[in-house]
Amino acid sequence: MDPEAFSRLLDRARDHAGDYLRTVRDRRVYPDAAALAGLQAFDGPLPQKGLDPREMLDLLHRHGAPAAVATGGGRYFGFVNGGLHPPALAARWLADAWDQNAALYVMSPVAAKLEAVCERWLVELLDLPEGTAAGLVGGTSTSLVCGFAAARNSLLERQGWDVTAKGLFGAPEITVVLGAEAHGAVYRALALLGLGRERVVTVPCDDQGRMRVEKLPPLDDKTLLILAAGNVNSGAFDPFTLLCERAKAAGAWVHVDGAFGLWAAAAPSTRALCDGMAFADSWSVDAHKTLNVPYDSGIVLCRDRQALAGALQASGAYLEWSDERDSRRDSMLFTPDMSRRARGIDLWATLATLGRDGVADLIEQLCAGARRIAGLLHDEGFQVLNDVVFNQVLVACDSAEHTEATLQALQRSGEIWCGGSQWEWRGQRQPVIRISVCGAETTRDDLARAVAAFVQARQAACGLPA
Repeated sequence: MDPEAFSRLLDRARDHAGDYLRTVRDRRVYPDAAALAGLQAFDGPLPQKGLDPREMLDLLHRHGAPAAVATGGGRYFGFVNGGLHPPALAARWLADAWDQNAALYVMSPVAAKLEAVCERWLVELLDLPEGTAAGLVGGTSTSLVCGFAAARNSLLERQGWDVTAKGLFGAPEITVVLGAEAHGAVYRALALLGLGRERVVTVPCDDQGRMRVEKLPPLDDKTLLILAAGNVNSGAFDPFTLLCERAKAAGAWVHVDGAFGLWAAAAPSTRALCDGMAFADSWSVDAHKTLNVPYDSGIVLCRDRQALAGALQASGAYLEWSDERDSRRDSMLFTPDMSRRARGIDLWATLATLGRDGVADLIEQLCAGARRIAGLLHDEGFQVLNDVVFNQVLVACDSAEHTEATLQALQRSGEIWCGGSQWEWRGQRQPVIRISVCGAETTRDDLARAVAAFVQARQAACGLPA
């Protein structure tokens, strides 16, 4: 394809994207049956000679866009899925045109430089120890694997075992301690690293999902302690100061799972939730959640740069390593990928255009939205089951049956979208509706529409008065 034709094709893609973005606030949040049926247009056989590129884009726009979930429209409250920071999308498009491999400095000096800048900014913004390393990965699921790998290898090295060379066969044991409300991704990461769920020590949590300090078992220098910055349901934060003091005194490694909550450290009204968090050894967080960076933008942070690099090391005679003393970062040292897109460019664009104040304002906005919708729903007779300390709200009706029926009606309505979960309430695990206020696009009007949708769904599903 010649450059002019390529440019015209990109213009066509931009026009289709612009049409979607102009109408996303007025779309159903979840596609209706007709839109889902339209996906059958993609079911044909692999073309023999290939589609015309313009026809391909038109097909995506005609049948793909209607079946997209309108996460950027202001009324999506599911799965802690963040919205879209427009300058970051623009930067991403530019970076995709550059088509850089961000593995080594020599492959892309601009990608390496911007990742180094992001690392420094993140450490400052989250008030982490100077020199902390940051690896940019697809999401928290991968960042957990990276952080746990650094922990596992370091804990075994203390016992004279080189897991990189010898593997886990015959290795000394290490202990993993985590809260009863730990996210499923934590267990998956442990399993991938040979630290299975049946061998972990689970610590009871309080009624908000925070680890109970008094129930913490004895720790030692062969222990990985996993804490949470933002319970996946309630948004609650573990008491880091007390837990980290115990861990540090025993020589344990502490990892903080903060997929969406780690950003609390960057805002004045929520910073206290993270007190003591900086005493940990590693952290995981997503920029595509609270920060509204486009997907995929996960981050692993580790105070011991060599521990992270050592756990993710790769070798090859063809690799051309740089010297960090020359400020030339080889980013593959801190991620499991040897080839990947330049994630740091859209992360840099977000941090650069928001600035420290803008990041704080975004977090404050999301938390204020969560408090507001919780208050409005309470006034309408819904049960709000958690202390709203961050961006998560747990809601229930007067019975489990009414809660489930209301959630199903909400999801069918297309007006908003929330997910369901289970929570300890009235002495047993019961279904709840989980609201995550994550999009910068969400306005007070969106929140009012959401509450009205809740009331209408309850009336339609349960026959209760509006």
